[in-house]
Amino acid sequence: MKALPREADAFAGGGSGVKLLPACTAIDSMSAKNISVDPIVLLGAPGAGKGTQAKLIAGHYGIPHISTGDILRDNVARGTELGRKAKTVMERGELVSDDLVNGMVADRLKQPDCERGFVLDGFPRTVVQAEWLDRELAARAGKSNRPVVVGVEVSYNQLLQRLTGRRTCPVDGKIYNVYLQPPKEKGVCDVCGTQLFQRADDTEEVISARLKNYERQTLPLEDFYRKQGRLRRINGEQSVEQVMAEMFRAIEGGAL
Repeated sequence: MKALPREADAFAGGGSGVKLLPACTAIDSMSAKNISVDPIVLLGAPGAGKGTQAKLIAGHYGIPHISTGDILRDNVARGTELGRKAKTVMERGELVSDDLVNGMVADRLKQPDCERGFVLDGFPRTVVQAEWLDRELAARAGKSNRPVVVGVEVSYNQLLQRLTGRRTCPVDGKIYNVYLQPPKEKGVCDVCGTQLFQRADDTEEVISARLKNYERQTLPLEDFYRKQGRLRRINGEQSVEQVMAEMFRAIEGGAL
């Protein structure tokens, strides 16, 4: 079983050592890779831990973790038609349109590794995108078209602590948090002694703007999925392992 992703340490407040799942969970994980699962959509504000959980879900079920950021970078790097159009838009400092993002997601979902299911991280972001996704999945002959939607809930103050407290080592990439997982010596990496830095977009001013944008644009998604009876809520302020266990129950239809 692989160690938890580096991001998991930052959210869990654990050490830098390898963290393995219990033996029974590892056996369950091997069995899970033989079953098909419904498409999975993760909702949550920046810092809620969606990326960490998406990686764990993907590893447990043996399905792809599909991030719109990764898709966009891949299309731009490969110089696809959609990637070239997106690059032009980004170079003008504008947001990539729904049509371009939807097209990239549609191409990705046609890949063979999505046959048994997939987990979407960062998509849909708007109700318009969610409506498009429903239509796209409904057109998939012989495959599930009802995504499992899980909302990861974290309080505003906790999100600020997670994001503004984040510090990174420029040498080995190890992530600390001055509130939740501080280094042994203030401002210095435990491993190599290098001075830690704070990313420019991890300041309170930038993060507050990101959270306000999330509330304005993405929270309506919860209403969209709640009205359809498809939204499952999870307390994201628990440990990574506890959130992971509730994720698996939500995905497999168990009680939370």
